[in-house]
Amino acid sequence: MERYFRLLLCIAMSLIILSGCGSSSNSSKGADWEPTLHETVNNLNGVMINVKQGTVSSTGLTVIFENNSDKQCIYGEYYLLEKKIEGRWYQVPIVLDGNYGFNDIGYGLDPSDVREWTVDWDWLYGSLDTGEYRIVKDILDFRKSGDYDKYYLTAEFTIG
Repeated sequence: MERYFRLLLCIAMSLIILSGCGSSSNSSKGADWEPTLHETVNNLNGVMINVKQGTVSSTGLTVIFENNSDKQCIYGEYYLLEKKIEGRWYQVPIVLDGNYGFNDIGYGLDPSDVREWTVDWDWLYGSLDTGEYRIVKDILDFRKSGDYDKYYLTAEFTIG
């Protein structure tokens, strides 16, 4: 009887250990995948970003900012990546251990201006798996110091 109890205990322990051995790949939603915080995006009239054709890789891309408005805009280095899973956007988990940050700089985007911005996310997200993604960038409609509105722009891309 004691031998059967030990066998049952070993089987139970093995199942517990095996259940913790899941895939840590970015290809499926897991415990680290949080839903998007940005349901309202691309609502700054006349200002948009698009992915520059031919620049997408699993570790980076280039976006093109277009300001077809009369607004003075400012954007910085901050960004985040999201992946579409089952029709919904989820934040791509950070692979970097410890604290991280972005340079606190503001790039001007004048009315009728077009600018390119290149990002390499390998240090923060690693190499992305195949799937549908979007980059989320914040941008300010800047009027004067202390007087601005923050918006979020997105550009979608596919890793094949």
